[in-house]
Amino acid sequence: MEFHSITDWNRRWGWICTLLLLIATATFAPVIQAAEDPLIMGVFPRRNAAETTRMFTPMADYLGEQLGRKVNLVTARDFESFWQGVTERRYDIVHYNQYHYIRSAQNYQVVAHIEESGKSTIAGALYVRKDSGITALAQLRGRTVLFGGGEDAMISYITNRYLMLQAGLKKEDFKSVFAVNPPNSILAVYNRQADAAGAGDGVLDLPLVKKAVNPDELSALAVSAPLLQLPVAVKRTMPPKLRASIQAILVNLKDSEAGNQVLKSAVMTGIGKAEDRDYDPHRKIVRAVMGSADPVQR
Repeated sequence: MEFHSITDWNRRWGWICTLLLLIATATFAPVIQAAEDPLIMGVFPRRNAAETTRMFTPMADYLGEQLGRKVNLVTARDFESFWQGVTERRYDIVHYNQYHYIRSAQNYQVVAHIEESGKSTIAGALYVRKDSGITALAQLRGRTVLFGGGEDAMISYITNRYLMLQAGLKKEDFKSVFAVNPPNSILAVYNRQADAAGAGDGVLDLPLVKKAVNPDELSALAVSAPLLQLPVAVKRTMPPKLRASIQAILVNLKDSEAGNQVLKSAVMTGIGKAEDRDYDPHRKIVRAVMGSADPVQR
């Protein structure tokens, strides 16, 4: 009788353990599945959606291969759509401009910065025609300045506005107009459709610009101090190990043939490490021009 009781207890205990295992599996299965969900990579619409997709799909695919986890590239048709994705934290990995990062730093943590043409920095620059007679920023008072991009363009607009502010020019002292991009602002000034162009310091070296204008007929009226290039950030809620892996993969791209092909596709020459304090100089400029580095409505 005693043996029968022990056997019965063992049988019941086995059922209990099986039941507990089934409950645990059902409870943790969603968590395991969530960990395997694809990472979403967003890229700001510096170029049109088709061009952005062509340029950055190799990077998303390479990250996925190295992480052992799919990375889906998501593009936006315009800045409003892109920024909505940032504010709603849809992107796990995001590449955008310095001002975008400053505005979203509460939810995103910078891990890297890009390099273009072998440079990890970029400066704002205001260009004029050499035959315009304009030789000082103060002479832009009452004139038309064509900025390459919108009011959230960190280099073309905000940094160049900072240069003008330091020269005593407030926003109402000149007429601000906007081109789709920096090359277009240069073309307009070259063709005498504006008095000055706000762009980056390397814009005259772009093949598109060189083909359309004679750079010798233009001059940089003022150039800002160099600022760290465009950032790549990840969600602050991302596990530290995953964040470190993404950073390492990006920074080491130039160490392999496959990685260099990824960089070439994205028109980059490298990617370097970055941390939040690297963008403090940008914050200083934003505060001076905008009155605050906090998020603002576009």
